This record gives sequence, C-alpha cells and structure tokens, in this order.
Amino acid sequence: MSEPKKDAPRRYIMDGAGQRVLVGLTLSETIEFENLESVEVRSQGTDLLANESGIRQHKHDERWLELYVKHEQAWSNWMAETRARLTPHVLN
Repeated sequence: MSEPKKDAPRRYIMDGAGQRVLVGLTLSETIEFENLESVEVRSQGTDLLANESGIRQHKHDERWLELYVKHEQAWSNWMAETRARLTPHVLN
C-alpha cells in the first residue's frame, strides 16, 4: 500500500448547510485539514525530541494523517456504494 500524498486530489461535497466539505469530514475538520496541509515543515532533519517545533510539526503530521484516513475511508465507501447502485445485478 502506498503512503497518502499531500497533493492527492480532494473530494468535496456540499454538507446539509450548503457548505463545501471534504467527504467524511465536518466543516471544522475540513478547515483543520486544509490548515494543517498549509503548514510548512520547519524541522527537517532534526531530532523531534530535541526540537519543540519538530514535536509540534510531528503532531500536525499525525493529525493530518488522521483526518486524511477518515476522509479516504469515507470516500472509498461512497465510491463502492455508488458503483453498487450503478452496476446491474446479474442473477444466475
């Protein structure tokens, strides 16, 4: 399995309030995800335990991954449901 990439295509939908959100995420999670994605790496090549900004960046990366996985799972489920509705059922 390949690692998720931060430049992967985003999949937005309109929520119940008419706001654009990532599939599977709330509005606040979508905003948080986008903000985390815009954070630049400040501690490249440094020991995370020796560098406070490195620890902060590591936590940002963990949260970004958590939200990405939540979105990706919801997207995969949505795509499977869509394919199931569109695929004619064959009876034997």
